[in-house]
Amino acid sequence: MNRVICVIAYLLLAPLIGGLMDSFDRIVSARMQRRKGPSVWQPFYDLRKLFSQQMLAVNNVQLLLNLSYLVFIVIAGAMLFGGMDILMCLFILSTADMFLVMAASSDSSPFANMGASREMVQMMAYEPLTLLVAVGFYLATGSFHVADIIQAPVSAVAFMPGLLVGFMFTAALKLRKSPFDLSTSHHAHQEMVKGITTEMSGATLAVMNIAEYYEIVLIFGIFGLFIVNEHWWSWIVAAAVCMVIYFAEILWDNVSARLKWNQVLAGCWIVTLLTGGLNLLILMLIK
Repeated sequence: MNRVICVIAYLLLAPLIGGLMDSFDRIVSARMQRRKGPSVWQPFYDLRKLFSQQMLAVNNVQLLLNLSYLVFIVIAGAMLFGGMDILMCLFILSTADMFLVMAASSDSSPFANMGASREMVQMMAYEPLTLLVAVGFYLATGSFHVADIIQAPVSAVAFMPGLLVGFMFTAALKLRKSPFDLSTSHHAHQEMVKGITTEMSGATLAVMNIAEYYEIVLIFGIFGLFIVNEHWWSWIVAAAVCMVIYFAEILWDNVSARLKWNQVLAGCWIVTLLTGGLNLLILMLIK
């Protein structure tokens, strides 16, 4: 029964929480740049405006692919918050990213196609570490199931500090934060207009924004798994840690310059080897 409630809560509240987190990002970024920043409710005003616009789709399949992107992210999040297999959750999340790439590739815009190719490069960069995180949870707790991981007597981070650092690096790519905003960016200095979202407008773009809100909550739900254990107070600690990590991601986004795609790929694989590989090696030796 509790799992059903958690899944329903994710389905209903994730867009609201994700939108508020996006608003927090905009406001903090503005204050760092000595600007006032938008309203707290600006992401929701944007969604209302997008849904009220006439949809000018480049082709008939782009909206369908964006809806598929949204559906697969929702399924992945429902599996995570429903206490199911985290490895399968991450596989489904990877499948969702493929639909986004196909949506961007479905039109003839050179900016969107270049953004799609860069999104593929980013997937090649972060997917290995993402899978190592799932393996790390199994070695630390003896199970891939989220329901078992959160009932462990000791937080998984005690055995996986390197993987936590590596996943913070990965989250910057997943959230497309600078210096990893190769495929698209929320900053005005984007070199490819808007990359993968260049030809998206109206309801098509609104669906993608909603999917990103679901994905933000999903990613920080995984961060919470590192901290949560059988003790009730660990949930409070997990929420605080997630807030600190999100602020760190925003700070990193505002103080770093964009990297080239080959630097991103090489850097992520080095981080994967140093944080994920060494952590798993030590974990296999002590377990």
